[in-house]
Amino acid sequence: MASVRSCVSVKSAAAASPVRYRSARVGAASLEPRSLRISCSSSCSSSTFLDSGGDGSRDISCASSSGRGNGVAGLVGDGGGRGRWCRQRVVAMCSAGMEGVRHGAAVASAPATAASGLPERAKVVALVAVVMLLCNADRVVMSVAVVPFAAQYGWSSSFLGIVQSSFLWGYVFSSMVGGALADRYGGKKVMAEGVAFPTMSTFLPKWFPTHERATAVGISMAGFHLGNVISFLATPIIMSHIGLAGTFAFFASLGYLWLSVWLLNVESDPLDSRTISKSELQLILAGRSGSKVEGSKFPSLRELLSKIEMWAIIVANVVNNWGYFVLLSWMPVYFKTVYNVNLKQAAWFSAIPWGVMALSGYVAGASADFLIKSGFSVALVRKIMQSIGFIGPGVSLLCLRFAQTPSIAAVLMTIALSLSSFSQAGYFCNVQDVAPKYAGSLHGLTNGIGTVAAIVSTIGTGFFVQWLGSFQAFLTLTAVLYFSATIFYNTYATGDQIFD
Repeated sequence: MASVRSCVSVKSAAAASPVRYRSARVGAASLEPRSLRISCSSSCSSSTFLDSGGDGSRDISCASSSGRGNGVAGLVGDGGGRGRWCRQRVVAMCSAGMEGVRHGAAVASAPATAASGLPERAKVVALVAVVMLLCNADRVVMSVAVVPFAAQYGWSSSFLGIVQSSFLWGYVFSSMVGGALADRYGGKKVMAEGVAFPTMSTFLPKWFPTHERATAVGISMAGFHLGNVISFLATPIIMSHIGLAGTFAFFASLGYLWLSVWLLNVESDPLDSRTISKSELQLILAGRSGSKVEGSKFPSLRELLSKIEMWAIIVANVVNNWGYFVLLSWMPVYFKTVYNVNLKQAAWFSAIPWGVMALSGYVAGASADFLIKSGFSVALVRKIMQSIGFIGPGVSLLCLRFAQTPSIAAVLMTIALSLSSFSQAGYFCNVQDVAPKYAGSLHGLTNGIGTVAAIVSTIGTGFFVQWLGSFQAFLTLTAVLYFSATIFYNTYATGDQIFD
């Protein structure tokens, strides 16, 4: 691994006693001390330079204010001082260096092989996929329950849309707050319904190298989509036996079971894991895109919104959430209203597309990682994935107007959702590209804005259906948004890091 780089600042002082420094070059299992050579002038308040000597020592030279090199060199770390010392106090800011020391110490203490033979990050992504499944299963219970509720209480389509959107009201703020908490306290402590997505954006980059990240997101999101399948199919059956309240309680109990396994077996950072192997830890650390440096400051909202690249991600998130929640919230109602199928049939027709989407999401992630490892630029890969994720659903929704049977409609819905899953390897991973240090916070922010769009689309569908008597008008509007967002994203998105 490369030498640890430390940053130093120089402050004047009336007197200073000799200070000894050691630089560290972190190896896989050892930390080698290196000498630090300091060269100073009598008045070196203007600038400080850090360089690495060919012998492994570090040179810090201070230019005098007059431009004359009247300083002498002293070697520290060799057991004593030589020459005369500058009358300055050198203060080292060693957060980056200490992170390197922490990496080396963690690798040195890790076991050679995993106890179970299964990579630790495989266990991690499996548990993330399970919690995503449970999060979405909880959400879908309401989508199924509103069908008998609407019939029982005579709800209009517009009021039905308001009820459907109520789940998202608190989600707006919990997503933003959850992302910031995940960045600060780690993904292990912050993982729940409203904060699952931003927490995942913070958690997965720590456990997976860059070239495996889209695949990890694909697996996690596969769990999310399977939650739709399981809940669409199981909710009518569970409701018929233990009622609506019992259905919610059933999924909640599964959440508590998951929590007990999560807290006992997962750490926020692989550096803290007691069971990860040395080789796996080295692989993860070598593939990290960056680590947070002490003193780094989260960019202001004004700075965030001044970057057109961030707007590309925001617009993509808005349109993705718009279309996703239209289909998630209204699919059972759509099949019941347009094709007059019963609740259990509607659940089956609604579940099939999400099951296929779970598989296609993994394919999208694996394909994106393969292209990146093959030498394609990150920006190009993100744009290709996002184009598929928006153009495919847009075309499929326009074709729905020609579907004469529920089976054909289900096929078109399946195509739409399957292709929309490619967005997971597009804008979703793009947040980690442009701001790896603040991925959770920024995903929480963009997802919060996107959730507002989801509320508008969920309510808007109800009003459109009530006013026009048809779903097709709103589906056409959604398709137009898909096409427009594709152009905007491909024009302004980037794969480069824009926030340090």
